[in-house]
Amino acid sequence: MSASFVRTVLRNVALGALFGAVPLSAQAVVQGQVSRDPDGLRASVVRIESTAGEICSGTLIAQDVVLTAAHCVMHQAGYSVVVVDPSFRQRRLRAVAASMHPDFVPGTTPEDQPGTDLAMLKLEQPVGAGFRPLDPRGGAIGNGDPVDIAGFGVVAENRRNTARTLRTAHLVSIGSLQVANRVTVVTDARRLAETAGAGACLGDSGGPILRGGQMVGVVSWSSGAMRQDRRARTACGGFTAVTPTGEHASWIASRASELEALPAGLAPGGRTDWMARPGRRAR
Repeated sequence: MSASFVRTVLRNVALGALFGAVPLSAQAVVQGQVSRDPDGLRASVVRIESTAGEICSGTLIAQDVVLTAAHCVMHQAGYSVVVVDPSFRQRRLRAVAASMHPDFVPGTTPEDQPGTDLAMLKLEQPVGAGFRPLDPRGGAIGNGDPVDIAGFGVVAENRRNTARTLRTAHLVSIGSLQVANRVTVVTDARRLAETAGAGACLGDSGGPILRGGQMVGVVSWSSGAMRQDRRARTACGGFTAVTPTGEHASWIASRASELEALPAGLAPGGRTDWMARPGRRAR
């Protein structure tokens, strides 16, 4: 792809000129493949559900710590994490505390990129054998790098019943975008967001971006393609905005260490920390 084309598409994202397709928090992997390998990403990628009925994705970075997007856990609700064992049986674990990045500003819209969109959840107990936490210090994401996305979201905005299934897709990085915060933009390598292709959608926020099996980012928001039917606009299948985890490795490591040492049911102090109330389970 040419440098001028990349500059053009990134400028279009920055200006919101996606022919009316407004970015939204990436809440399923569009045009993805269902992950059926018992030794694959089901061992690392989890589903996050709130008592308000919201769904996000996340990644185990320790036996009892999940890394996700801050906007996924910014509400005072009850949160639980669903893991999938090698036999693809699901198990639900309560989140007892969460910590958002101190730069994150709750209540703003995804296209404004409200600070650093990262957060961690502390689980009530370790996930145990059969799971594989990932190291989020996978390095920088370079222009043209092939990457993979994984998430539990929907395959299309109007198909909410397709959520809660882990899917993956191959994408490519096309460069960095500076909005209120710097993100890396990835997209379908064949379509380059000109028309709808693979990418994040509703339910994929917080899921991992991987390069060569190493975790390099967390999904933050998605947009629709530049060219689409004006009567059926969508905010999926175009660009996927990623928070590069390597750039925030120090905060991730220090906060994860604190959460690992935290007794179940107790949250560390600080204005960005809160106790996740058990409440009722999301349907």
